[in-house]
Amino acid sequence: MGEGLILALILIAAVAFIIFATSILKLHPFLVLIIAAFAVGLTAGLSPEKTISAISGGFGGLMSYIGLVIVFGTIIGVILENSRAAIRIADVVLRIFGKNHPAFALSIIGAIVSIPVFCDSGFVILSSLNKTISRRAKISISTTTVALASGLYATHTLVVPTPGPIAAAGNLGMTEHMGTLIWVGLLTALPAIFIGYFWALRCGKDTGDSAKLSPDELGKVFADMENLPSAMQSFIPLLLPIILIGIGSTVKFMALQGGTAELFIFLGNPMVALLIGVFSCIPLLPALDEERLSGWVGKGVSQAGPILLITGAGGAFGSVLKATPLSTLIGEMISGGSIYGMLFILIAYVVAAALKSSQGSSTAALVITSSLMAPLLSEAGIADPLMLALIVMAIGGGAMTVSHANDSYFWVVTQFSGLSVNDAYRSFTMVTLLQGLTVLLTTLALYFLLV
Repeated sequence: MGEGLILALILIAAVAFIIFATSILKLHPFLVLIIAAFAVGLTAGLSPEKTISAISGGFGGLMSYIGLVIVFGTIIGVILENSRAAIRIADVVLRIFGKNHPAFALSIIGAIVSIPVFCDSGFVILSSLNKTISRRAKISISTTTVALASGLYATHTLVVPTPGPIAAAGNLGMTEHMGTLIWVGLLTALPAIFIGYFWALRCGKDTGDSAKLSPDELGKVFADMENLPSAMQSFIPLLLPIILIGIGSTVKFMALQGGTAELFIFLGNPMVALLIGVFSCIPLLPALDEERLSGWVGKGVSQAGPILLITGAGGAFGSVLKATPLSTLIGEMISGGSIYGMLFILIAYVVAAALKSSQGSSTAALVITSSLMAPLLSEAGIADPLMLALIVMAIGGGAMTVSHANDSYFWVVTQFSGLSVNDAYRSFTMVTLLQGLTVLLTTLALYFLLV
């Protein structure tokens, strides 16, 4: 009992250190996770050699099957952003929904664009569109801003191939079940998108001012519409990998045999599907020159770098936890009936929410929480893809709760929309709380209905 208590205190101290070091000391999550991994390993009884082996093995092991997926997904997002294909996607959605429901159109635009593009980058490239719609539709800038920002936020934390959910899936061993994660992520994101839209309408009742734009700025967004990529060119890099992963997962689920089945399984491998997605971006390049072929791809690689480091460090930390007697302690708790599926979901949400609120980064919250949860799930014998996908959703919901002054996305939303800080707290920060709670409730509902 005494040893078990000490091990539990070591784990609690490690989590407290991670929160303190990232939020108060402002250390990079990569360095914090590596320090925590060494500290936990050595204090929990591992020899120095076993600690080093667990850290290097966990880091390299995770990178071996999730690293390229993150890189390819990030490259696709950068090309969609730089080629202005994201604007074309927005234009298509506006033509469908925008005339009678402009705020809803912005929610859908945000949700689609943020699947491959980071939410903060997505808001920047769509900020002029946000202001233009507010002015033309004569609706509150708070309404359009919250609609767009919440739509971007929902898929950013829940739907692959966004790097955060991909990294969490890698930590939990879900790389071969991305198809399940895609449909569960989309299903979970929908209520979050709708709650963001309804809260956006509520915000508009409090602040009635539309965006302040000069006449010249009103047509700025689509002034050179003829130079934008076509709708088909813009949507293919986004949809093709998702379709291939979905088909591959379906073929494996149905246990189909033969050469055609093997081909679809190969094409549906997340790494292969996203690499095909990268090549499908070639028609979006204005010219096949060094600036685009090397510069844009290089930008995607550089953006993926910090995420890869944090993800690898999370894998190292999780590997150390698995190698210590902590795993035995967890197994004894589970065999005694102390932990159930619903409790796993609640723990995942609370830990992710604590990390998100304290240090600001949704991606870091996703990676760190999933690395903490991995040994618990392993000892519990939880390997069902659906249950693991729900755990990822719970972590994603926590990673939404909440965005405030320590989150770079909060400042992107305020600075590029013109909202005051007080208005942003009342509208945007509140909607991230509502979205996070909505995701938690949706995840619990899916657990009771499907598991």
